[in-house]
Amino acid sequence: MTITRVAGTQGYDEDVAAFFERSEAVAFADKHAAVLSVHPAAPARILDIGAGSGRDAADFANLGHTVLAVEPTPELLAGAIARHDHPAITWLDDSLPELSAVLTRGERFDLVLLSAVWMHLDEDERRRAMPNLAALLADGGVLILSLRHGPVPPGRRMFAVSAVETIALARAEDLRLVIHETRDSIQAANRLAGVTWTVLAFTRDTSVPGAQQP
Repeated sequence: MTITRVAGTQGYDEDVAAFFERSEAVAFADKHAAVLSVHPAAPARILDIGAGSGRDAADFANLGHTVLAVEPTPELLAGAIARHDHPAITWLDDSLPELSAVLTRGERFDLVLLSAVWMHLDEDERRRAMPNLAALLADGGVLILSLRHGPVPPGRRMFAVSAVETIALARAEDLRLVIHETRDSIQAANRLAGVTWTVLAFTRDTSVPGAQQP
C-alpha cells in the first residue's frame, strides 16, 4: 500500500528511533520555559499540532489536561501511541494548513501548540493556516508557536520563517502578542550548527499579563 505523505513531514519517516531519542531527552520544563507562564491551569483542553514523539501530549495529560494530539507522519504517530498512550489523549492523523479533521470535530481549545512545526510550511501554507489556528482557540485561549532558524538538516523540508511575518498573520486574526523570545537551541548538535529559536505566544484575551497591543 502506498502512503501519501504530507510535504512538510519529509524525512521524518527515516531514522525514527533517533528522532524519538532526541525528542524524549528534552525536559518539558526546559523546552517550554519561555511560555510556562501562559499555559492554562488544569484541567484545560490542549491541541498539540505536530505531536511528534508524543512527549508533550503525555506531559500535558499527566498534568491533568485533555489533549488532542495531531501527527501526520504514520511512523511517528504509531510510535507516539505505543510510548505515550493515555486515556486523556486522543490521537489524530491530520495536517496543516487545512486541519480539516480537527475542524470537523467542532472543538475549541484553551491552548493550541505548534512546537517546531511552523517552518515546515511555505509562505502560502502559513497564510492559509493562521485563520484555522485562530478559529480553534477558545475565548481567552493561547496560541504558541516556536520558529526554527538555521541550517536545514539533509532530507528535511523547511523554510525561512520570521517573527515579523508570523505576528502580522496573527494580528490579522485579532490575536494579540503575549510572548516574543529568542533562544539558542537546547540540543547540543543544533547549537553547534547555529540553530536558534523564536518563541511566540498569542491570545485574544487582553487580560493576560504582558499582552502587547498591535
